[in-house]
Amino acid sequence: MTKLPDLYEPDAQRAEDPWAGLRRHTSARIALGRTGVSLSTARNLEFQMAHAQARTAVHSPLDLDALEADLGQPLLRVASRAPDRAAYLQRPDWGRRLDTESVAKVEAARPASAPDVALVLADGLSSLATQQSAPGFLKAFQPLLEEAGLSVAPLVVATQGRVAIGDEIAAILGAKLVVMLIGERPGLSAADSLGLYLTWAPKVGRTDADRNCISNIRPGGQSYEDAAYRAAWLAREAFKLQLSGVGLKDRTVTVDAKAQVEG
Repeated sequence: MTKLPDLYEPDAQRAEDPWAGLRRHTSARIALGRTGVSLSTARNLEFQMAHAQARTAVHSPLDLDALEADLGQPLLRVASRAPDRAAYLQRPDWGRRLDTESVAKVEAARPASAPDVALVLADGLSSLATQQSAPGFLKAFQPLLEEAGLSVAPLVVATQGRVAIGDEIAAILGAKLVVMLIGERPGLSAADSLGLYLTWAPKVGRTDADRNCISNIRPGGQSYEDAAYRAAWLAREAFKLQLSGVGLKDRTVTVDAKAQVEG
């Protein structure tokens, strides 16, 4: 009698996982496999954990005292017009503008001489990203601004903030350029991604077309040092060309390649 192959005891060829090598290099949800027509229990539990982490990142408040301690420098604390997290999520427009009290606080902090750069932090849609990655990035970035001879306004942190709130803050401070650090919308493979938005001549009403963005700044993504180098390069070019956004192209890769060839 001919013995049928045992489907539950795969041979060496079937046991080899061709995706294993790729999975070591990414946190993306690839090659999940299946049990019958469904995900395996392990993959399903991983998905639920990722979803829970994303919800936590969105709803957890920013610990301002801990952030200030990690930064090692004082923070000017302001808030948007969104009174709470529920309002922030339902009314994005409220997160783009300062409340009345915060406007007065920023006006009072305006330096006697207009600064070149305003640095603004916000919780955004992932306070976890700002909490964990803003200190490391600024530690790498601020010395590069100093090397470029650019003066910096007092460091500001905005709660319940959207990207555009940085434009209003920088305009009140009189800064020529704003660099906004904000927690990005979490996905199911990264709940701690920090985004950077650089805008020349910031003012209320600027759009995304006026900004340059550097995304996925985090230990598992773009390193603080690489992001700081790119941001500093863009800042210098913005001052040289007096623009940002679609008119300012990130040529750091080209510049680095040319330097290596000439070197």
